[in-house]
Amino acid sequence: MLRRARNRRKPTARSWRLPGIAWRRLGAVLGALAAIGAAVAALAMALDRQVGFVSVEGSFQRVSPVDVERVVKAELHGAGLLSVDLAAVRRAIHTLPWVDAVSVQRAWPRGLEVLVIEQAAAARWGEQGLINTRGELFAADSRHIPPELAQLSGPPDQEPLVAQRYLAAAGRLTQAGLRMTALRLDARGAWEFDLSNGVTVRLGRRQVDERFEKFMSTALKLVTERGEEISYVDMRYTNGFAIGWRGAAPHAAGREGGRNA
Repeated sequence: MLRRARNRRKPTARSWRLPGIAWRRLGAVLGALAAIGAAVAALAMALDRQVGFVSVEGSFQRVSPVDVERVVKAELHGAGLLSVDLAAVRRAIHTLPWVDAVSVQRAWPRGLEVLVIEQAAAARWGEQGLINTRGELFAADSRHIPPELAQLSGPPDQEPLVAQRYLAAAGRLTQAGLRMTALRLDARGAWEFDLSNGVTVRLGRRQVDERFEKFMSTALKLVTERGEEISYVDMRYTNGFAIGWRGAAPHAAGREGGRNA
């Protein structure tokens, strides 16, 4: 059987043409955008002036404002006020010793305002290191060591742990009229600290927090009243503690049970 072939119309391509008025409107819009872009570029070039001054603010004891200004100017690399990389300037200032936090802002029309916050040293680490109030080692070989700072020591990478224990204990001792001058953590994990009256307090390796509390509640009064006669206080006993008198044999005070590590 023959089938009649159906006539299929081929789709015709339609061309879209904008009327003349539409072309003129589009041209006007593009022209306006180009004009705006040129104006913005011209304004940016006008505002991107060479930095004329650097204002440095902060409460300075260890950081020199002159050094801060020198670092900022060296980091400009000829950039203008708009094109200067503020993050790079902040990073450069952070390389200065004793700098803790930095803020850098543009000051129109031609300046930079820099605010520097110094590190607050809470204790020494070893001979030349310094630890801040957050327990961070911020200087490993400082030339300026405040003599009043307590000296902390311990195995490598244990700075945060030792600093945390010092910061927790030093304030309570100060309130009781005593000052901690040193805190040590040895390689075996044993703790001991020195007081400003020359007394050493041994806490050992176990139940360190509990032993410190026991010292505060039982031995503190004796150490405060007769510190010049005492060489050390040993808190490593199940109950009570032992006292080492200067020039005499150790004497047990309220001791019950054997000594623990």
